[in-house]
Amino acid sequence: MKLLLRLVGNAVALYAASTLIDGIQFGAGGEVDFGSLLMVALIFGVVNAIIKPFVKVVTCPAFLVTLGLFTFVVNALMLLLTGWLAGLLNVDFQVDGFGAAFWGAIVISFVSFLLSLFISSEKDDKD
Repeated sequence: MKLLLRLVGNAVALYAASTLIDGIQFGAGGEVDFGSLLMVALIFGVVNAIIKPFVKVVTCPAFLVTLGLFTFVVNALMLLLTGWLAGLLNVDFQVDGFGAAFWGAIVISFVSFLLSLFISSEKDDKD
């Protein structure tokens, strides 16, 4: 159940980023297909689970020097990688450059943070 909630949370965050940031889009016409949204959310989750920890270890000095602000750069790179992998898998998702990825990563982080507050408060109420 927790994995499904994360998948839906990623999908909502990616949809918000595609709505708010011009360089992030689903499909050519801008219409979001629910299947492609879930597929991109799955790709994004796998990228963050497998590749992001290695990148964080390699870039640890940059995290220390920037007091953690380098996280936004790493998140942008993960979003760019997600867009590239989605293209390889013929999923209609595009990220147009680092600037769009950077601002999209900030939106995704913010929306994911808000959703995690809501989900954790729901879980705490059930305990």
